[in-house]
Amino acid sequence: MKAVFVLFDSLNRTGMSCYSPTPVHTPNFNRFSRQAVTFDNHFVGSLPCMPARRDLHTGRLNFMHRSWGPLEPFDNSFPEQLREAGVHSHLVTDHMHYFEDGGSTYHGRFRTWDFVRGQEYDPWKAMVQPPIERLREKYDAKHYDFAKSWKRLQNAINREYMVEEKDFCLPRCFDGAFEFLDTNRSVENWFMMLECFDPHEPFHAPNRFKDRYRTGWNGGILDWPHYEKVTDSKEEIDEIRANYAALMTACDHYFGRLLDYFDRHDLWKDTALILSTDHGFLLAEHDWWGKNLMPYYTEISHIPLMIHHPAQAQKAGQRRKAVTQTMDLMPTILDIFSQSVPPEVQGRSLMPLLEKDQPIRDVAIFGMFGGPIGASDGRYTYYVYPGDLYGPGLYEYTLMPMHLHSLFSAAEMRTAVLEKPFDFTKEMPILRIDALKDARRIPIHDGKLFDPGVGTTLYDIIEDPKQLVPFRDAEIERRFLAGIARVLREHDAPAEFFTRYGLGPRRAA
Repeated sequence: MKAVFVLFDSLNRTGMSCYSPTPVHTPNFNRFSRQAVTFDNHFVGSLPCMPARRDLHTGRLNFMHRSWGPLEPFDNSFPEQLREAGVHSHLVTDHMHYFEDGGSTYHGRFRTWDFVRGQEYDPWKAMVQPPIERLREKYDAKHYDFAKSWKRLQNAINREYMVEEKDFCLPRCFDGAFEFLDTNRSVENWFMMLECFDPHEPFHAPNRFKDRYRTGWNGGILDWPHYEKVTDSKEEIDEIRANYAALMTACDHYFGRLLDYFDRHDLWKDTALILSTDHGFLLAEHDWWGKNLMPYYTEISHIPLMIHHPAQAQKAGQRRKAVTQTMDLMPTILDIFSQSVPPEVQGRSLMPLLEKDQPIRDVAIFGMFGGPIGASDGRYTYYVYPGDLYGPGLYEYTLMPMHLHSLFSAAEMRTAVLEKPFDFTKEMPILRIDALKDARRIPIHDGKLFDPGVGTTLYDIIEDPKQLVPFRDAEIERRFLAGIARVLREHDAPAEFFTRYGLGPRRAA
């Protein structure tokens, strides 16, 4: 068996016309939806980037135990399991967070990997004295205040080396994938994960894609919105959205090249192909930019998934209503290669759903460490807030005390105590560390805090897909709270988590 998994970052389903009407030009995503099974109720799990990837590797939610961090010594990892079973696992990526402290154990689980340099603030090109004044003339200070953000300056430096389209990370990632396919397409037993950071911000697309979305903006480059409430003019909003649309179309174009490759070499008959993302992104909807601080609105939490499997080729073009999540992809990929699923896995293989639509869960829950808990059954979405988002009694459980790009501080580590194992830690005891208010933890680093929004509330995402009308309903909420508590118990969430969200005892009566 052979399989290709294409994972884009921040790919909004609202920008894919196979899911909803959109002005964004994405003919190849539509083309794939006609060759695959499309999942209509696919949701995130743990947020944001690296927690989502930990769900993906391990087949279980992690946001109730840990913020952004590496894979743990007790974690299962599907590419490592494939490797140990004799299936060659290969990663092609420009996702630079893999090479920071908080993501440092993911790429090493693959048998081989190819890192494409230069995305976002990847410390790729070194300029001791960059041409600051020339760069300030090019970039709008609203998004590129070089005096305050070394990350945005590093991005501008990297972009000095992206002159032609072939220099951009997106085509280089696909070139790496085609190199792997040219070498290996005629042999069996391999899995390739092609992971593109695009269309994650900054929304930097080659000019030919931007040409389709010209807004008449004459100012500096506006393509990297801060995660904050919208204070921009209509012209600025239009320009930022246009840059995102251009990058979406670029992603679609290069994904189309992969579909052409499948056509040219008739890989459809013996190679599975999966397309998904880690989360979405707010582009001024709900008066917000970003994904980390606000409620996990549908634009963030309701994500695309399409799967082609040669054995189910006759199902091409069909859609599925079952509620699925990121953590389901791990057991699905193991199932594709006829590998057993470890007992710690809570996700469900989606292979049976390719044959026939059927429910596999009554509620999907999702969230970010310390933030509200989101839940959806495909009709309603519910957000549960604790009484105090920054109250005491929240702990990190880890053997890998690292944040995004720093180690845990001495102040954090002085609170550490060794706790008994959880049921998924393979009898390893684990450190319990106070989640301090000033920790370098997503999303509260750099002084940013969760927004309470309207607090605990419901939305009807069928009748109100843009989530404009929050409401309360005691019976619906009772059902959701029972489902959330059940999923947390299945994941052996710590006792304080149940208290924090008013979910009753940790152990069911």
